[in-house]
Amino acid sequence: MSAPPYQAFLLVDGYNIIGSWSDLKKSRDHHGLETARHVLIESLVNFAPMVEYRTQIVFDAHFQNTPSYSEKYTPLVSVHFTAFAETADTYIEKFCASFRNTEYQEHSSRLIVATNDRAQKLTVTGYGAECISAQRLAGEVEITSRRVKRNERPSKKSA
Repeated sequence: MSAPPYQAFLLVDGYNIIGSWSDLKKSRDHHGLETARHVLIESLVNFAPMVEYRTQIVFDAHFQNTPSYSEKYTPLVSVHFTAFAETADTYIEKFCASFRNTEYQEHSSRLIVATNDRAQKLTVTGYGAECISAQRLAGEVEITSRRVKRNERPSKKSA
């Protein structure tokens, strides 16, 4: 089964976004990091098909002595956990550096990185990626969610 068409490849710096979105910070602080990760993933699973973005959410290994691994949630959304001692920033920068030589580039030449990390923004734009802030991503997710809810409301039947 081939991947559905998409307009852009979106790389999300997972923990950076969790630390930037107020609802995710509250979720993390009250219910733990795993809950905040699931809320972020769910938000992007709903968002990605509406904007036709192939999306990969990247999380640091978070001091876990494990190899890297990826988990596919939908045909458009996957989550990648880095290997022990590799940061999400390093993974994202390597991905951006090699993007033009991957099969992803066949579908879209547009690569977007969502982060508030200024140093990372400078590095990945040097590789040709676009950068959006955590706040901009939150705004786009919210607008898209509202649009979907508005379109899902049942129409009133006239008597």
